[in-house]
Amino acid sequence: MSDDLGRYLVAGPRVGLRAFSPDDAGEFTARARESRDLHRPWLFPPCTEEAYATYAGTLLGDPARAGFLVCEREEGGRIAGFVNVNNIVRGAFRSGALGYGAFAHAAGRGLLTEALGVLLAYAFGPMELHRLEANIQPGNTASRALVRRAGFRLEGFSPAMLFIDGAWRDHERWAITAPEPRGAAQRL
Repeated sequence: MSDDLGRYLVAGPRVGLRAFSPDDAGEFTARARESRDLHRPWLFPPCTEEAYATYAGTLLGDPARAGFLVCEREEGGRIAGFVNVNNIVRGAFRSGALGYGAFAHAAGRGLLTEALGVLLAYAFGPMELHRLEANIQPGNTASRALVRRAGFRLEGFSPAMLFIDGAWRDHERWAITAPEPRGAAQRL
């Protein structure tokens, strides 16, 4: 397994994160179709190769977005899900909005929990972000549990925040900030 580290931008014991690629369209869309029952009504990842091309293209071509495929290291790199940082703002804000999803074959195995931990280290390290926010529909208990395990805190409620599946949906705002550097309190 250690010889696969070069395939990934960042990796944990069981998962590696790598950029989206046009070559992933077939596997990604097959996994998305297999996972419709798991994702609905919360999430609508692209299920056709044409939709995937548009989706991946925006992640690859927009500096305000960073998209990562979550791959199972022990399974030859098969795609287990995805984690995206959207609406990245630099400068004094250094923030982004998190989007994610596990595919059905990977759900309940802790792979997305590990991937989120790996992503946080990458976002607060090389990406130099200070804050990540996840906006979650209140009924999405699995997503709420995921961010809670990762250390996110509930910061608020936004009625009719996002237009999803034909209607404006309420969302809870969960957020996490980068850990304070050691010795920061002493410098004050």
